[in-house]
Amino acid sequence: MERELALTVTIDEVLFRSDDGRFSVLRASDEAGRDAQLILVGDLRDTAPGETLRVRGSYEQHRTFGKRLRVQTYTPVTPATARGIARYLGSGLIEGIGAELARRLVDRFGEKTLEVISSQSARLREVPGIGAQRAQRISAALRSRQGEAELMSFLQSLGLGPAQSERLRKRYGIEASRVVREDPYLVAEQVAGFGFRTADAMARTLGYASDDPRRAAGAVLHLLGRAADEGQTFLREAELLRAAHQLSVPEERVSTAVRELAARRLVRCDGACVYAPPLYEAEVKLAERLRALARRPTACVELARVLSATHELHLSEAQRAAVRAACEHSLLVVTGGPGTGKTTTVRAIVAAWRALSRRVLLCAPTGRAAKRLSDASSAEAHTIHRLLEWNPRNAGFARNADSPLEADLVLVDEASMLDVQLAHQLLEALPPTAALVLVGDADQLPPIGPGPVLRELLDSGACRVVRLQEVFRQAQASTIVRAAHDVLHGRRPTPSAPGTRGPGDLFFVRAASPELVGLRLTEALQRMRDAYGLDPRRDVQVLTPMRRGPLGTQALNLLLQRALNPAPAGAADAQFRAGDKIMQLRNDYERDVWNGDVGEVQRVSAGIVFAELGGRELSYEPDALHALSLAYACTVHKVQGSEFPGVVIILNKGHHVLLSRPLLYTAITRAKRLAVLIGDDAALMRAIANAEARRVNTRLSERLRWG
Repeated sequence: MERELALTVTIDEVLFRSDDGRFSVLRASDEAGRDAQLILVGDLRDTAPGETLRVRGSYEQHRTFGKRLRVQTYTPVTPATARGIARYLGSGLIEGIGAELARRLVDRFGEKTLEVISSQSARLREVPGIGAQRAQRISAALRSRQGEAELMSFLQSLGLGPAQSERLRKRYGIEASRVVREDPYLVAEQVAGFGFRTADAMARTLGYASDDPRRAAGAVLHLLGRAADEGQTFLREAELLRAAHQLSVPEERVSTAVRELAARRLVRCDGACVYAPPLYEAEVKLAERLRALARRPTACVELARVLSATHELHLSEAQRAAVRAACEHSLLVVTGGPGTGKTTTVRAIVAAWRALSRRVLLCAPTGRAAKRLSDASSAEAHTIHRLLEWNPRNAGFARNADSPLEADLVLVDEASMLDVQLAHQLLEALPPTAALVLVGDADQLPPIGPGPVLRELLDSGACRVVRLQEVFRQAQASTIVRAAHDVLHGRRPTPSAPGTRGPGDLFFVRAASPELVGLRLTEALQRMRDAYGLDPRRDVQVLTPMRRGPLGTQALNLLLQRALNPAPAGAADAQFRAGDKIMQLRNDYERDVWNGDVGEVQRVSAGIVFAELGGRELSYEPDALHALSLAYACTVHKVQGSEFPGVVIILNKGHHVLLSRPLLYTAITRAKRLAVLIGDDAALMRAIANAEARRVNTRLSERLRWG
């Protein structure tokens, strides 16, 4: 791509526009005459033929469509010539004016046509066919269009792109300019896609001082949001002060900002703990509901009949205890590691409740986990979002306290992934007489969202817990299962013997430098195909602790894309190409796809990526591609709740900060048939020795014990 340049162009024709309008291909004329004809591509919204734009962008060479100007920002320019005005008015942009009327208006008023329409609408009646009401409508439509153009010009002068500018226009309408001038930091908290850095850049352009109180308030909200992204429900005041200092916000400004934000109910202070209000409410109400649930027994007097329904499953004593507890307690946690029979226990609990003719609902936090639960239980299972019937129109769940779930038992698998907000929503929708069973592995990584519910429940001692600890004989034959338990107990795992094939093999390949790791990785993928029949794209997932760095997901994905899905000969490199393995990076309620969903690119056309995700074909315009990532390699956090036939785990001393026993344990237990660890001994032993997952700020356990 060439250097950025600025041009003034007039649009001649719209060649393509995506359904949502966020990607366009336009033919245009360069006003300066340097290029008679140009092809513009990018987010050009509702621009139309006849409009004049000041665009900034860079030329690119597309392998199919040739030279194109990729537009980064644009500003509408009011045409000055009679010919330009006629084309502008005749383009259909202004409601009530077509090509013929545009010609007659310009014939009458010439280069002053736009001024007459916007400020002297009564004169429009000088043109035959225009009455008083029509003149007012035309004038109002032009003023509205001009107002939008001025707004977009102002916003883009602050460094915002078209997509960001459009989000602000949709959120605030004609008030957007006023809102941004008054407090750009509040905008960052109210509008998706804006953060503190963007707000800071806007504020500097607007002339805000570095010690402005609004900047301090914006920093507090930003830091609380960042803490939530790190899994924390609150920050202590001392932590907030230290973090704000790194943003050059004076301590006294932070304290004042917290008090003022609390008065405006934008933060909630609980002693020395500062919360975002939704997280405070979720944590408090979740604790109340869980305490009440734990205290309420179920009325089951038919244990003999219930247990007879599970006779054919040949349960261990601990599994039978779990079935009994599920019938005797309204809140139960079942936890255990790999090979301890959690799946069989789930089947037994479902069979027991069905023997009582009770209604059972099964769910899990992710689509992959829900499918595994469905396969394991031979019963329908849903994601929690689907179970609660998320409605993107009002950004809320249809199932709640006023419209509870129709169930006597709700069972949640992979409960280690539950955070306080999702758990709160689930408990709100639980019928007053229903029971809740949470099944999960407490030794896995905590959830990505704020507040590790399963860990806090176990720490609190507030409810009945059944721990499955016996590793069954069949599972003991798996090197993967034995290795996982070795890691849990702080021991170096023993790999499978060379040349042998077992039900769950694990191997360790030594490689220290990033270059050697990359070489060993491609070799391992080939051997997994040859020896185990595992397709490197479909059956194998590469895992690494980090996103950045020479052995992070970004670098590994590029390496694996070149190795597993190279570009056709002579074709230019592209971010995505047909056949690429991809992952959704955030929940998208409109597309009905979720953070961590994995799919495949079907084709790429005019910059739009068409992909299969969740059994459906979806399209992603260029400004939406930030929601996708290549998924040949991903972080361990992203695959919680998933299993793969084969897993390759990258461990390197460069990952030192993130290496921990829970991370390694979670990574190993993602593999069903084959796990390959590639790295150095120091990194492996660092992970095994670091027993504690990073503790996060939450008071759920404390609140559970209060009851």
